Amino acid sequence: MGEQVTGVGIVGTGVISGTYLDHLAKLPGVDVVAVADLDLSRAQAIADQNPGIRAMSSEDLMADPAVDIVLNLTIPAAHAAVHQAALQAGKHTYGEKPLAVDRAEAEPLLKLAAASNLRIGCAPDTVLGTGTQTARAVLDRGDIGVPTAASAYFVTPGHELWHPAPEFYYQPGGGPLLDMGPYYVTSLVTLLGPVRRVTGRAGRSQAERKVHTGPRAGQTFSVDVPTHVTGVLEHESGALTTVLMSFDVWAARLPRIEVYGTEGSLSVPDPNNFDGKVEIATASERDWTEVPVAGGYAGTGRGVGLADMARAIRTGEPHRANGTLAYHVLDVLESLLEAADQDQPVDVASTVERPAAVPLGASPESS
Repeated sequence: MGEQVTGVGIVGTGVISGTYLDHLAKLPGVDVVAVADLDLSRAQAIADQNPGIRAMSSEDLMADPAVDIVLNLTIPAAHAAVHQAALQAGKHTYGEKPLAVDRAEAEPLLKLAAASNLRIGCAPDTVLGTGTQTARAVLDRGDIGVPTAASAYFVTPGHELWHPAPEFYYQPGGGPLLDMGPYYVTSLVTLLGPVRRVTGRAGRSQAERKVHTGPRAGQTFSVDVPTHVTGVLEHESGALTTVLMSFDVWAARLPRIEVYGTEGSLSVPDPNNFDGKVEIATASERDWTEVPVAGGYAGTGRGVGLADMARAIRTGEPHRANGTLAYHVLDVLESLLEAADQDQPVDVASTVERPAAVPLGASPESS
C-alpha cells in the first residue's frame, strides 16, 4: 500500500507562503494542491511556478474535493473568517498565529471544529523542532531541579524597517505581543505548562510610523495597538515567568528564554526558530554547557505542525500544534493586555494539557 497523502489548499499568498511552500514540499504525507488569494494573479504566479498546484478562488478551494486541509495564511484580521469557512466546508484547517484576533472570535472556532469532528491547528510549530524539544527534555529529566521561574524577551525597533506593507503588525491582532508573543508563550507552555494568572503593563511610543522599504517607502501609517508590553505569567505549576515584548527597542543584550530551577538554569534558543543551542548551568557546574539534542523534529521548517496534524488525522491521535493550545496562548496574551488596561491581575480562564513531547529522531509521519 502506498503512502497516504493529505491534500492541502493554501488561502493567502503573502510573504510567508513561500516559506511554507518550500518546507511542505519536503515533508511526508502532505501535498499542496491549490492556492487562493484575493489577488488571483499572485495565486496564479505560484501555480505557474509549481506544477501540480492550481490557482482558484477561495470559495472554489473550499469546495475542492482534493483539498483535505485548508492552510490559512491570511492577515490576522481574516484568520477567524477563513477558519470558519473551511470548517463549514467540511475541511480541517491549520493557520498562522494568532488563532484569531481575540477570544470572542476564537472560541466559536473550537466549538465548530468539535461539533463537526474536524481538526483545527495553529502555528507556531517551531516548538516541535529540536531547540524547544531538547529544552523540554532537559526539564522533564530534572536536570535543573524543579523549575521555579523563567524570563522571555523579544525586542526590536519594528517590522516596518524590513516589511514593505507593515500596517497589519500595528493593528488589532498584531503588535509585539500578538505577533511574536505566540512563539514565546507557546514555548513557555510547552516547557512549564499552562498559565493561570497574569499581571502586565503596556505602552505605545508613537502614534504613527513610517514604511522604510519597498514602493511605499516614506508613507506613514497609524499605530493602533501597544508596542511595548511587559508582565508576569503565573503558571499552574507555580513557576513565574517575566515577559517583555517590544517594537520600541533599537538595541539590547537580552536572552530569548531562560528557565530557572532549584538546581540550575536553562538557556532556551530563539522560539522563532526550530533549532538552536540549548545550554544549562547547574549548582555543581556553574559554567554554561551545551546540551546534546534530545528531542524534536530535526532539520524541519514551517508546516511541520500541519504535517503532524495530517498524520494525527490518519491515526486518530491528538496533534501537537492544536487549536486548544493556540486558544490558551491567545487567552494568556489577551489577558495580559487586559491586566495592563485594568491595572490589576487577571485570571486566565482557559487551560490546556502540554502536548506530547516529540521523541528524538521522530518524523511527522511516524511520531
